[in-house]
Amino acid sequence: RPGRPRRGGPPGPPPGPRRHRGVFVRRDPLKRLNIGLLAVAFVLSLFAGRLVQLQTIDDDRYAELALRQRVKEIDLPALRGEITDAKGNPFAMTVEARSVFVDPSIIEPEKRQEIVNALAPTLGLNPATVMKAVSKPDTQFVYLAHGVRPEKARMINEWGFAGIGTLPEYRREYPNGSLAAGVIGFVNDSGEGAAGMEAAMNDVLAGRDGRQRVELSLEGQHIPMGEDQKQAPVPGRGVRLTLLQDLQYKAQQAITDQVKATNSESGSVIVMDPRTGKILAMASAPGYDPNEYGESNPDVWGSPLVQKAFEPGSTGKVATAAAVLEHGGVTPHTPFVVPDRIRRYELFHDSHPHPRERLTFAGILAESSNVGTILAAERISEEQLYRTLREFGFGEKTGLNLPGETAGSLRPPDRWSGTDRHTIAFGQGLSVNAVQMASVYATIANGGVRVEPSLVAGTVDENDEFDPAEEPASRRVVSTRTARQISDMLEGVTTEEGTAPKAQIEGYRVAGKTGTAERINPDTGSYKGGGYVASFAGFAPADDPRLVVQVVLENPRRGSHYGGDVAAPVFRDVMSFALQTQKIPPTGSEPPTIRTHARD
Repeated sequence: RPGRPRRGGPPGPPPGPRRHRGVFVRRDPLKRLNIGLLAVAFVLSLFAGRLVQLQTIDDDRYAELALRQRVKEIDLPALRGEITDAKGNPFAMTVEARSVFVDPSIIEPEKRQEIVNALAPTLGLNPATVMKAVSKPDTQFVYLAHGVRPEKARMINEWGFAGIGTLPEYRREYPNGSLAAGVIGFVNDSGEGAAGMEAAMNDVLAGRDGRQRVELSLEGQHIPMGEDQKQAPVPGRGVRLTLLQDLQYKAQQAITDQVKATNSESGSVIVMDPRTGKILAMASAPGYDPNEYGESNPDVWGSPLVQKAFEPGSTGKVATAAAVLEHGGVTPHTPFVVPDRIRRYELFHDSHPHPRERLTFAGILAESSNVGTILAAERISEEQLYRTLREFGFGEKTGLNLPGETAGSLRPPDRWSGTDRHTIAFGQGLSVNAVQMASVYATIANGGVRVEPSLVAGTVDENDEFDPAEEPASRRVVSTRTARQISDMLEGVTTEEGTAPKAQIEGYRVAGKTGTAERINPDTGSYKGGGYVASFAGFAPADDPRLVVQVVLENPRRGSHYGGDVAAPVFRDVMSFALQTQKIPPTGSEPPTIRTHARD
């Protein structure tokens, strides 16, 4: 009861107002479920709308973007034609290779240095170049290297770097190394011919590249069932040269050895067929290996036999002799009184002092007398001398189509100074390349008819069908009689009384001429201190010429610098080999009697 104390204890608090307990009302769960379902339906509708947009409204655009990420357009290089010798032996050939590319867009920044460390030494590239390629922004395809050997490309693929891939292509190989490198040249890293015949005949050899659209995975691998559109490449044509591989090897070996033995700056050998103008060997030293052209001096990449001009010296006296015999009323037996020196505005002298001699014109040529040649050349006019030199090919390119050929120099008579007609008569004051000079002797050997030198025999298609080159042009330069007289006179040069007994070949009649020309010193513009060009040009058999060999040594600095001492032995070595390999027998005829001294 209120207010009544509890029994046995103190009284409790007075009673307060009575509290009423709240009533719990359960809400409708269906409503909450409907709200949740509406929210989910709204979200799903957003997704559905986005999917509708992606798959219908923007379908084409996004499909194109996705395809663009996967599809790459790549070049399909054409199979480059081979360069072979006259018998089909390869000088330059194309083999299977790979290109290495990168997709910088999928290479993670933290992976770049690892990729550079692996690829740069493997591909022989500068690490900075590789880093630039793998870091290139806004691009998905960059070529890193071409011509990579298949086994090296396979190793790169096995590393599994994302964004690094390889594609099939071809690489150029030169199976004979440095053999004929000055003629063949090389193909650079861009697949273009950069020197020699590779450059001169690039349009023929290269063919026409194709194109291919392929789908590549993120790892850079070809997706087999993806898009693949291809425009097939057109293979290049092969080029067959007139060179003979074995003769080329012998010529190159001989000149390389002699350049070393004489400490010459350089040297060259040419072997020609005078009847057809075909060059059978064309060797120069020092050379280089076109497989590793980047490791050699660019100065040796050219074709020195056509690019380098020199004053022919006494080998050029043959052209003067032809002009004198044709137009000067002179015969091989015409006598001349020849001192060892003579003044014609300036003092000219022979190579060595000698008493006044009574020489025949044949003797002047045999002893290579500068003074005697001047006296004989005074029997003709300047115009007659100039015109004959031009007919022999002086001052015009040979037509071999090798890059950088020089035409040499031969000024017309109206630009000659008082001494020019005399220096030009004995082979100084004008310049030629080695092929031009060889062609002069081929003209004499061919009975006075000059056949334009040729190096390309024809082209070969992918079915190995041969298309021969056009026949080279020819023209008569001197009469058959004059050519025969000069040939007989040149046989006197290789006798013991001449300047080149070291050019003799046992069993064969040999005709030829030595040359020892002074060189211009580029520092002074004069001959003093410029050194010498030692040369020998000749043909055999002398009475039925089948081969011409020209040897040139630039500035021999060890031992003799005379053509009869340093160039004639190379001629003998190469000519002997050529006669044997071409199965050219001796004629068995007796050489003519050459009277070098006139009777009193």
